[in-house]
Amino acid sequence: MSRPAIIVAGGGTGGHVFAGLAVARALADLADVEVVFAGSPRGLEAKVVPDSGFALELLDVAPMKGGGLGRALKGGVVALRATNSARALVRRVSPRAVLSVGGYAAGPVSLAAALAGVPLAVLEPNAVLGFANRLLAPFASRAYVAWDEIGARFRKGAARRLGVPLRAGFEGREYVQNASKRVLVLGGSQGAQALNERVPEALGMIASRIPGLEVVHQVGKSREAAVVEAYARAGIESARVIEFVDDVPGALGDADLVVSRAGALTVAEIAAVGRPALLVPFPHAADDHQAKNALALAEAGGAVCLRQEHASIVRLASELESLLGDGARLASMAAASRAAGRPRAARDIAKDLLALARVRADRAEAPEPEGAGSAPGDMEVSCSAVG
Repeated sequence: MSRPAIIVAGGGTGGHVFAGLAVARALADLADVEVVFAGSPRGLEAKVVPDSGFALELLDVAPMKGGGLGRALKGGVVALRATNSARALVRRVSPRAVLSVGGYAAGPVSLAAALAGVPLAVLEPNAVLGFANRLLAPFASRAYVAWDEIGARFRKGAARRLGVPLRAGFEGREYVQNASKRVLVLGGSQGAQALNERVPEALGMIASRIPGLEVVHQVGKSREAAVVEAYARAGIESARVIEFVDDVPGALGDADLVVSRAGALTVAEIAAVGRPALLVPFPHAADDHQAKNALALAEAGGAVCLRQEHASIVRLASELESLLGDGARLASMAAASRAAGRPRAARDIAKDLLALARVRADRAEAPEPEGAGSAPGDMEVSCSAVG
């Protein structure tokens, strides 16, 4: 007898693909189930999914947003063709359920599943509903969300606030302040030009007043030299400038303060470990979702949200000095961040998805990490109005 199958549909960016992989691994840990990904040959999934050992079915899809009417029309025509291919895929795989992780590759397979009567679940890690998931909301039997306000966009009873699924290693770590102050700067896998340009000078302005300042700065591919030079000009010779952080959980655990963009995955990782953050959202993110992600953690008490247009070097220096100079505030923010974290999200989503698919979870579970998963508070905070 063949194993029951679940399709994970979507991808494009790391935020979609890595979240889907985290759920896929949790599914495989919990039950004897076949997980099949469906995505685009142009998305990150084309490389990452096969390297992770999961099957991948490719569909010819194209984005429909961000290029005006012409792109929307072209994307719509391609989507219609892809939906026909997706219906054939659903018939062939015969999944017990389909999970949409977002991105423009999610729509055709998810729609085909809904038309075939296959239970559909969607994953929305952001604090604003993505384009694909807005279209799929009326069809979704489950909606796995990270923030309560997003759950209201789905039909009654569908939403489950379980958090953002993360790969193994992200768990709450006790926040212990050392004599030094360790700053971790993250701009995503590609780095962040604004942070690369402004943070070294901002830290240089306050370094003499922050004893034992240590910096680890992820800059993205081929950007090291310019940032190393910027730290040298700022008088911070000890800054460690690297293309990528390999051990992100470890780097977060070592940090006293994280300076970062506010992609859903990054915010979830910061909260899962439990570290205070100064978040500078990418200003051109679709539907301004990074600002909303940052604001959600700020409202929980774990972050300061500073819009890029307000993040001048002088303002950054002021915010950094205010945070690094107040140990009690950092400790309070770390506790609030950890309380908002959901390190078990991937496993919790996988368990619920298996129930939706009517597949028995018959493998042992790991114990729940201590002190994780409390709801955020009700503070009224506006991005850039903090500090």
